[in-house]
Amino acid sequence: MRSRYCAYVFKDGAYLLNTWHPRTRPLSLELDDSPNQWIDLKIKNTQQGQKHDSTGRVHFVARYKINGKAYRLEEHSEFEKINEDWFYLNGY
Repeated sequence: MRSRYCAYVFKDGAYLLNTWHPRTRPLSLELDDSPNQWIDLKIKNTQQGQKHDSTGRVHFVARYKINGKAYRLEEHSEFEKINEDWFYLNGY
């Protein structure tokens, strides 16, 4: 989860696609060029997602600014492990 947040901060679309689950991965990803400034990521809760698990869920809040105006993104993200690597499945 934290690595995907960093990928959004640095606008690394290739990393985001590579860590997206093959079942739900889009064909391409357009990251806008708006001058957003990511402020922080707070993990509110996790379920499963440990080494012995095959699935996990992360509830997080990410805060950012665009042109000085503050926004927040709150999501419950689901992940699935494939061959020891975690992949983003979906969020709600």
